[in-house]
Amino acid sequence: MIQNFILGLIVGMGSSIPLGPLGVMCVQKTLSKGRNSGLLTGMGAALTDTIFASLAILSLAVIKEFVEEYETGVLLFGGFVVALIGLKIYLTNPVKEIRSSSNGKNKRHFEDFISGFIMTITNPGAVFLILGLFAFTGIDINADSKRWEITTALWGVFTGSTLWWFILSTSINLFRTKFRLRQLIMINKIAGITIVVLGMITFIEGIWRILKVYIFKG
Repeated sequence: MIQNFILGLIVGMGSSIPLGPLGVMCVQKTLSKGRNSGLLTGMGAALTDTIFASLAILSLAVIKEFVEEYETGVLLFGGFVVALIGLKIYLTNPVKEIRSSSNGKNKRHFEDFISGFIMTITNPGAVFLILGLFAFTGIDINADSKRWEITTALWGVFTGSTLWWFILSTSINLFRTKFRLRQLIMINKIAGITIVVLGMITFIEGIWRILKVYIFKG
């Protein structure tokens, strides 16, 4: 039981540490709105990681085949969604978010959570990363395992992922007060552009895969 939890913890942290678009957004949310916003953004991703992990446990082969078959569509849709999120961040005024947060009227934490969830669930690479980490850690559970064994491993994944986002958001939050408003606006713009670019790269990869099919057919 403890072993499954620890291995799940490793999978959760390992799937979260690579700082892709979500990492950039977590940093931006923390600087603009505080630790809770950054943490909840990461927890949205933690929920997605747990869902992917549960699917991996149920059927590694079937899930891998499904993702590979529809990966091009997921790349196109996911890249587009990530680019839209980046554009929204770019156009957002962090000064208003800071004022809203300081007045205790910030009710957008659910939006932060959903953003993190959507950004991760539309990323096919996250699925393969989870699958690879399951193989690496050697978790010996499948659909036929006992319910408590599966539950323990999944709680480990969620806890590990959430722990990483807590560490990241807390660390960034320590430096939050050292930034001036002009610097925060600049960081907001850079973060937005970075996420848009990463989203477009994913989208273009999807288009390239479609073009390769027609090129090779021709």
